[in-house]
Amino acid sequence: MEKNSFKIDRDAFSITTLDAQDKEEKMYWKKKTPHERLEAIEKTRQIIYGYDPTTTRLQRILEIVKRS
Repeated sequence: MEKNSFKIDRDAFSITTLDAQDKEEKMYWKKKTPHERLEAIEKTRQIIYGYDPTTTRLQRILEIVKRS
């Protein structure tokens, strides 16, 4: 990847109060469907705890029982 391939769009930033930001954030998530909210939660979980595709499956436990 090139050294200068990422650039910051300085026009995208704004200064606001914490109360206004909280209201905007709540409005943003209320507009999303429950499915979109769950996808966002899952993505956040994967970022925080890591993603291991081998653990996405259910564990199978085999038990051998002897009849007498």
